[in-house]
Amino acid sequence: MDGVENKRLCPECHRPVKGRVDKRFCSAECRSSYHNRRRGIDEKYIRAINRILRRNRNILAQLNPSGKIKLPRARLAEKGFHFGYHTHIYRTKSGNVYLFCYDQGYIELPGAYVALVRREPVI
Repeated sequence: MDGVENKRLCPECHRPVKGRVDKRFCSAECRSSYHNRRRGIDEKYIRAINRILRRNRNILAQLNPSGKIKLPRARLAEKGFHFGYHTHIYRTKSGNVYLFCYDQGYIELPGAYVALVRREPVI
């Protein structure tokens, strides 16, 4: 039985795993380190995207205190708005496309303008 157990190595520290047949890690610390490291790569990417989305939403909210306003598109750009990031798209029956960052959105208008809108949450 020892020969079989010695063939199982911990994926984190590569020491032999002793105990139950289905045990993968030599200790709770190795199990935790392994999963934290693997999760960290994905989480870093997700956190970066969420930071951009949160910043975009805050910029829209800051420039649109009344709930609806028209302003030059360049005003968003100078505040650091990332036009490629949004949470969802809303298409009207007439075919207009609004891009939203959570509850704050905008629509591109002719002449390098945008109209900012706020959508009330449906809770």
